[in-house]
Amino acid sequence: MGTVALVRKASRLHPYLFDGIIAVCLFVISVSHPLLAPLSGQARLGLGQAAFSAVLCGALALRRRYPLTVLAVSTAATALSVALNTAQGLATLAVVIAVYTVAVSTNRLTAVLAGSFTALVLVGGALYSTRGTVLDPDKVVLVLWSGLAAAVGDAIRSNRDYVLAAEERARRAEQSREEETRRRLAEDRLRIARDLHDVMAHHIAVINVQAGVAGHVLRTNPEGAQEALGHVRRASQTVLDEIGTVLGVLREDEDVTAPTEPVPGLGRMEELIESFRGAGLRVTWRRVGRMYPLPAPVDLAAYRLLQESLTNAHKHGGEAVWIRLSYHPRQLTVEVDNEAPSTQRDVPSVSTGYGLRGMRERVSAAGGRMSAGPRQGGGFQVRAVLPATQTGRATGLGRRAAADAPSQTGRERG
Repeated sequence: MGTVALVRKASRLHPYLFDGIIAVCLFVISVSHPLLAPLSGQARLGLGQAAFSAVLCGALALRRRYPLTVLAVSTAATALSVALNTAQGLATLAVVIAVYTVAVSTNRLTAVLAGSFTALVLVGGALYSTRGTVLDPDKVVLVLWSGLAAAVGDAIRSNRDYVLAAEERARRAEQSREEETRRRLAEDRLRIARDLHDVMAHHIAVINVQAGVAGHVLRTNPEGAQEALGHVRRASQTVLDEIGTVLGVLREDEDVTAPTEPVPGLGRMEELIESFRGAGLRVTWRRVGRMYPLPAPVDLAAYRLLQESLTNAHKHGGEAVWIRLSYHPRQLTVEVDNEAPSTQRDVPSVSTGYGLRGMRERVSAAGGRMSAGPRQGGGFQVRAVLPATQTGRATGLGRRAAADAPSQTGRERG
């Protein structure tokens, strides 16, 4: 480590001790210089010179705490000594240090004013002493030293502020990256949990119900038990396929695009309904208005809401479900009602509530709103209003919907 680096480190770690040592050294030099000069009439150390040196050096020891006060005292003492023609080079050095301290610890305007004020006062004292002009070399030197001290101090302060600002920007950028990483991780966990629930919950519910049916009719109705076990086998295979797909996507690198199935939407609603009908659930659905293409997030949210509502109805022993899709020019309303179960079915004793939470999150993410709760007369109702805009274009599914629903109220399918 170089000498300059050591001095800077000492100045930062022990600033007041460092300044005190500098002040003592300058005082020793100031009182020693007349004694070491050649033997002449000037080789005497006067009491005034010693007092003047003590004032300057003592003021410099407090320059960091009171920079403007130290500058004023140093400038006044030096101007007085110049006017009395007793000043030495030490006086100029003390004023330069004081101006530099003000410039490095305040702002640019204060530095300019401090340098100008110091130069003006010192030149005034010199003019009183020598009766010359402002352009005399000794006066010009006083102005140059004052200006140089102010310029150097301001440059160091600007560089220090720039470094601090750069460090602060880097710290904030790192903090923002960490927060963004945490946010993305949380979103990914939520999305994975929601997708796992959405794509597998109703299949597991089918397995649970059909296994119970098979166990109930195994001896009295072997064919019915075999059919129920077939449903269990198909649903379990679907769950295994979905788990394999999810794990495959999670194992893929970010730069690799993993093949995935098309995102489900209301175009697969009949397929979804048929899977629940095969499990013994009576589903009746009705469409109001002419079907039109929906934005992908809205289409997916509507499909998942139907899927979760049917799953919950099936899991909790419901026997009949009514679905109503209302297409309006600017919104889609999805309503799912299920009747109260006629008999209590064995259901899992622990309910996490993640299904309704996931539905609310999906609907909210698509810009809609949802309500869910018991309906009058028993049973449960889920209702969601999703934003949608009719574009006037119709897909093949839309044309089939128009054929299925020629009137504004549509027709029922049971």
